[in-house]
Amino acid sequence: MRCGDIFRVPQQNVSIDPEPWSFWRIVASGIIRRHISGCFQGLTITDSEVMKTTARYNQWAHRDLFATVRLLPKTEVIKHRRSLFKNILNTLNHPLVADLMWWAHMHKESHIHKTLNEVLHCDFEKLAAAREVMDQRLIDYVDGFSENDANEQIDFTLLSSAKGRMNRRMILMHMFNHNTYHRGFVVETFCQIPAALPLIDLPIFMRGAGSMCFLPPHLEVAE
Repeated sequence: MRCGDIFRVPQQNVSIDPEPWSFWRIVASGIIRRHISGCFQGLTITDSEVMKTTARYNQWAHRDLFATVRLLPKTEVIKHRRSLFKNILNTLNHPLVADLMWWAHMHKESHIHKTLNEVLHCDFEKLAAAREVMDQRLIDYVDGFSENDANEQIDFTLLSSAKGRMNRRMILMHMFNHNTYHRGFVVETFCQIPAALPLIDLPIFMRGAGSMCFLPPHLEVAE
């Protein structure tokens, strides 16, 4: 069986807040509009809307990925593989460890984590619950912070002892991007099993059951 033969649309029902549809505004001002003409005329998007939508996409993608992993035999989840974190369970632990460290940095707090390959949860369901808590925490955070909060420069020290400085908005974008990167690690292992892959790309999240030109009714096109 080839990897390309086993793509599927996940069947589980996931509740999606209507807020994410505002992300369609971002394509109006970028390169995508030049390729899909006529769909996005007059739309605008704010940095705050991008952040809120990305946080919700992050939660949706994790929910779908964890639901798909849950369908695998338990032996496949902990099976040793030629991968950076050796198995699926460890790979799913890693971005949560990183999120907890960056959360501490954003709040100017210390953290207890010493290694990036720390396994916080050996039990998959406990890991899934912790992942959900973190993702909802990020949504609540970006929904409530001000522009001053977003733009404040934060000094931090990495586990390597390297020091850096970024504002909170960029730290959050790094966190969301880092999670996307490592979801890809997990999806790649599905080709090794082989098993049906979760389809968790951003356009799938954004379009719902519609097509690439679908615009949610709450978006108002400027006159």
